[in-house]
Amino acid sequence: MISGKDIAHLAALARIEVGEGEAAALAKDVEGIIAYVQQVQDISPVNRAVEEGALENVLRDDTAPHQSGVFTEALLAGAHAREGGYIKVKKIL
Repeated sequence: MISGKDIAHLAALARIEVGEGEAAALAKDVEGIIAYVQQVQDISPVNRAVEEGALENVLRDDTAPHQSGVFTEALLAGAHAREGGYIKVKKIL
């Protein structure tokens, strides 16, 4: 259970002023937050992927699938403006 003393200590650490009335209200709010977090922790299994059928990423090998520049012209053909082998854009600074 969170006491007014705990709230006062936390307020001192955060360097904020909390009155006695506020400390009681904050203690009640903090207890509600902690109770909610406990409920979420109780529901969430740690190894959910194991329960649903071991999920894993399927990645391709990191190899060069084609030569550099093979698709450059095809990609630049759709650009509004180009300069050399690059897409030309407006300055944004």
